[in-house]
Order: sequence, then structure tokens, then C-alpha cells
Amino acid sequence: MPLSSFSHARISGIVTTVGPIRKYIDDEIEAYGGDRRQLERIKKNIGLHQRHVVDEQTTSADLCQQAARELLSGCAIEPAAIDGLIFVTQTPDHFQPANAALLHGRLGLEKHVAAFDVNLGCSGWVYGLWLAYMMIEAGGCAKVLLLAGDTLSRCVNPGDRSVASLFGDAGSATLVEKSDVEQRSWFSLHTDGRGSDFVKVPAGAFRRRPDAETRLAVTDEEGNTRCPEDLYMDGAEVFNFSIKEEPPAIQKILDYSGQQIEDVDYVVFHQANKYIIGNIARRLKLPPVKAPCGTVEKYGNQSCASIPGTICDALAYDLEQKPLTVIMSGFGTGLSWASCLTRLEELQTCSVSVYRA
Repeated sequence: MPLSSFSHARISGIVTTVGPIRKYIDDEIEAYGGDRRQLERIKKNIGLHQRHVVDEQTTSADLCQQAARELLSGCAIEPAAIDGLIFVTQTPDHFQPANAALLHGRLGLEKHVAAFDVNLGCSGWVYGLWLAYMMIEAGGCAKVLLLAGDTLSRCVNPGDRSVASLFGDAGSATLVEKSDVEQRSWFSLHTDGRGSDFVKVPAGAFRRRPDAETRLAVTDEEGNTRCPEDLYMDGAEVFNFSIKEEPPAIQKILDYSGQQIEDVDYVVFHQANKYIIGNIARRLKLPPVKAPCGTVEKYGNQSCASIPGTICDALAYDLEQKPLTVIMSGFGTGLSWASCLTRLEELQTCSVSVYRA
């Protein structure tokens, strides 16, 4: 199991940018066959009320570009000071080149910068953070820009009631810097590729190239309409995976760091949905106030941007008052999950903005 600890890297700022189009689940009742009672159950149990999405021209690179510019401005950092750029996304602008290269050019970074993409979903921000910390502590970088964002609303069929109202679009920018004083952080990373079919876009890449057949949508016995180029998710399997793997993963990071759950101010989970977060929290005997889940109700499931999005949305005020000890844990596509226990303090900027085209 990849367990890692670091002592001289820290997060110094986070900005999240959300899609400009606000959609309310009440306006999507036709996707549920006009069943108002089913819609109300979803709102109450799953926590879906509204989400922010993009139009057909806006990409994860666009969202992350705005977040990065606001982050650099808020931290008073010139682009020339950045040594590394990591871009986490499953919705890149192109198969080639990498989004990291695109943003390197758009942000005007120097040629010495190491820039690369990471193809991960809901666990991706924690994986990216782990890589950024390694780049810092290896001695080659002093400031690493971690960008994480997805536009999954563009990957789902509006007729697929199992996911159509779930995903929001967001891009995030996180500045990771070298710390001159010791500041411990602990990471644990996990993968189970045997569950890779549970969240998947079956066609459109090189295993199955797009054609007329992959664009043909069909409706299953549960009333979900999708084609092989649309995102598919087995909700029951994802739920079972989440409640099976996340509680021991949180306990593992606590044991590794030598801390107790009482020592932690917040556990920031990937905002899959309210029901999953609530079930994980109960298994950990975690007070609901320590496991914020309101971000998914306001912005939707933001994939790899949901953890930084939740920090900006739910923790920004508290971070202005005092340092916070937090666990940040993402889980999903892969199947993949990752956790980090660290201390957040003196963030120079921590905010949510709406994308401006």
C-alpha cells in the first residue's frame, strides 16, 4: 500500500471555478417520467437540488484557467515563479496535447516547468496533491500548480435518469509550496481495477472508436437512455464500494499519522452525493458537522474538483479564523481512492467563482 508522509510542503491557496449555467432538478422532472414523488425522494436522500454546468464550448481547461489566474493573483505569485504544473482531468480538450501543455502556454509559464496530465476522476485531486508534494520534497520545485477539473455534464445523456441530474462542472487551482518549517502530511493511495466497469464511457477512444453504432442511444428496462459514448455508472456498485472501502481508508490514515478522529476538524469527502457521505460518516461515528455535504446540493458532483470545491465552499470562513486539521478523501472511477491528512493554515486565497466566458 503506498503510504507516504511529507514534512516540508504545504497548500497555500485554493480557488474553484464552477460552470455558469445553473440547473435545478425540479426543472428536469421529465427525465424522471414526470414522477414528482420520486424526484422529492432524490432531493431528500441523495441531496440533489441544483448544479452548475457549462455550455458546449466550455472545457475543463477554460474553468481551470480562470481558477489559476485568480489563484496566482490572490497569492501574489507571478507565473514565472511556478516550477511544476499538474492537470487532473478525465475530460481533456484533446487526446493530444495534454491539458497541462495548453495551460502552460495560456498562463505564460517558463520553459523549465514540468507539466503533465493525470487521468483520474474523483480520487484525482488527492493523487495530484501527492505528486505535487513529492515534486516539492524531491528538491526540484518550490511552487507547483495543481489544476483539477472536469465537465462531466457533457458526457452524460440527458435521458439517463441515473446520472443526468448528478454531475456539475468545475475546475480548481491549488498552489503547493515548499515550507521552511516542518509541517507533516500523510497520504494513502488505493486502486481496484476489477471494478473499472462500474464507472465508464464504453466507446469513443481507441478500444472502440466512435461510429454510427456507438452514437445510437437505447433505453433500458429502468428507463435510462444512453449510447456507448455516454458515461455509464452502476450506482449500486459504486455505493457498495464507497461504504466498504472509505471507512477503513480513513482509519488507516489516522493510524498512520498517529492521530484520532477527535483530533480532526473536518473530513472532506469527494461529494459523490449526500446519501453516500452520510453512510460513510455514520460508520466512522463521525458527527455530521465534521463531514460537510452541502456542496453537492449547490454545485452537483464535481468529480476531481469536488474536494477543493468543498474546501472553498464550506471551510473558507473557518480557515480565516484558525488553522484546521483535515482529512481529504476522494473515491470513484477506477476504482480508485486516496486520502490525505494535513493541516490547512494561512491560505492566501480560498474562494469559489463562477466562470466568465
